[in-house]
Amino acid sequence: MKVIHSIAELRQALGSSPRGFVPTMGNLHEGHLSLVRQAKESMNGGPVVASIFVNRLQFAPHEDFDTYPRTLERDCALLEGAGCDFVFAPSEAELYPEPQGYKVTPPTELADILEGHFRPGFFTGVCTVVHKLFNIVQPTLAAFGKKDYQQLMVIRRMVAQMALPVQIIGGETTRSELGLALSSRNGYLSEAERAEALRLSRTLKAMIARWQGGERDVAAIEAAALQALRDAGWAPDYMVLRRQRDLGEPVEGAPLVVLGAARLGTTRLIDNLEL
Repeated sequence: MKVIHSIAELRQALGSSPRGFVPTMGNLHEGHLSLVRQAKESMNGGPVVASIFVNRLQFAPHEDFDTYPRTLERDCALLEGAGCDFVFAPSEAELYPEPQGYKVTPPTELADILEGHFRPGFFTGVCTVVHKLFNIVQPTLAAFGKKDYQQLMVIRRMVAQMALPVQIIGGETTRSELGLALSSRNGYLSEAERAEALRLSRTLKAMIARWQGGERDVAAIEAAALQALRDAGWAPDYMVLRRQRDLGEPVEGAPLVVLGAARLGTTRLIDNLEL
């Protein structure tokens, strides 16, 4: 495996061969590694590039950009073990040599709801860096995790509307043995908080049970989930039942998904479950 820090060196190393791509912000866990293995399998053993870059554009001023864990040496060891061929780890000056005035702004109906509502500008930051990384890496396919459900949808729409020649594949959410969705931010949790964090997925499952049990008052299902978390000391942002295809209001017979985001202590967690 080769670790590369400059755009020019990466392009020279990759040449014209097809390649898979897994963009990350580092501080890797098994979920990231499963995406690398999935990309490798989809490429029939062909080369896979993983990027490690903490993207300032997707952090609000009050968020954890400065304290986000940077663990490059450990990440590279894990990626090599997962079969990654190239790690692209640019500095901020390499990727943004001047202020990024040109940005990719996704449509408000998808980007300003749920995560986008509580993190204004987040998806503009995501789309801008992903589009730029696609231009640099020029992958045949790219893998993103379903844990970031709305992000995966935004990226797929961007690729379709911008006619980018990249196949987007979604990897299933990787969970701990007890069912906690793996996240780089789980490292912020104390031991007691890590056990309590399971309440988020349990609350999503309770929402599913009410829908599958015949209840159709979506507002009541969502309100009960929010209150259950508040009663347990959480600060929820949203707990919603939505259509899988566009995150619109649920309708009978359409594949659905429940999505939630809530703060436990100082750590913000997200999760989702498809019905």
